[in-house]
Amino acid sequence: MPNDFVSNQEIILAARAKLDQGPWDYVVGGSESETTMRRNRLGFDRIGFRPRILVDVSHIDPSTSLLGHQLRIPVVLCPIGSMQMFTAGGAVAPIQAADRFGTLPFISSSTEPTLEESAAATSGPKVFQLYVNGDWDAIKSTLTRVMQAGYQALCLTVDTAVYSRRERQMLDRFLPPTRRTLSDPKWRAGTTWETMDRIKDFAGLPFILKGVATAEDAALAVDHGVDVVWVSNHGGRQLDHGRAAIDVLPEVVQAVEGRIPVVVDGSVLRGTDVLKAIALGATAVGIGKLQCWGLAADGADGLIRVLELLEDEIRVSMGLLGVTCPAELSPAYLCPADPVTPPHEMSAFVNIPNGRVL
Repeated sequence: MPNDFVSNQEIILAARAKLDQGPWDYVVGGSESETTMRRNRLGFDRIGFRPRILVDVSHIDPSTSLLGHQLRIPVVLCPIGSMQMFTAGGAVAPIQAADRFGTLPFISSSTEPTLEESAAATSGPKVFQLYVNGDWDAIKSTLTRVMQAGYQALCLTVDTAVYSRRERQMLDRFLPPTRRTLSDPKWRAGTTWETMDRIKDFAGLPFILKGVATAEDAALAVDHGVDVVWVSNHGGRQLDHGRAAIDVLPEVVQAVEGRIPVVVDGSVLRGTDVLKAIALGATAVGIGKLQCWGLAADGADGLIRVLELLEDEIRVSMGLLGVTCPAELSPAYLCPADPVTPPHEMSAFVNIPNGRVL
């Protein structure tokens, strides 16, 4: 039963027992040398804490909000393609888990079921994530469906102009279901700021730009009227030898100057990772690998348990840091630190037998 899991490490092992090699490598792998993916983890490991003592932490509230939606913890569910590989019903399970736990799900345009079926899964808020996979008429058709289905916001992912070489999957001769039916790549490759403006203006929904990796682009996003900037390198699955997302976060926060919220993802595996990101100026973080592991382990119940365990880690760490709510966190609680473990996709879980699950 999900409540028997005492650590997300156990959920990882349960997920591995249920997943074939192809879907497993889809979750845990990165592109080419996987340097970006490992730097994502290393970025968190190189940050230490500066706790304050003799603070009343008898009441801790880890909640926050994003785009007017209450989050039980500062964690949202990343959009993930081909969710049907991990749980029956695809995106329906994470939507239901988000509604039951109290967070915001981002639903990929590259997953089953249809966007209408996903929207109908719960009455709670949800965000549609768009890839540009066709001409303007095709985009308008999708956006019209999104608006009619009642999504509360729109997220455009922009770090996949060229699909990367994900060698773990390639060595398996594996393609995820939605990759097998990918449209002409010229549409994503030709996406520009002008394309983004047309999409944002046509939809008229709160707009999140996902895949920002520099201060320059963050400032441009604000100038173009984006409502939320999402710092991401696609979990290290696109450009190899990129910087850790957490290392990019401070310059993006500085560039937006508090005018809009900032979200970040990339190897967020522990409650301490969440708090480090919040201290550096993020409003919330996104989880991807943990989401898939929870779903593979036990569907919506498994994902809810992932979130409960993160919540417990967050509460414990907040109490030991001497803070009672996310707004109290700042860079003053952080300092440089030496990493103590080699970074890889599950190095945050040191009690896994042999250190890795392949």
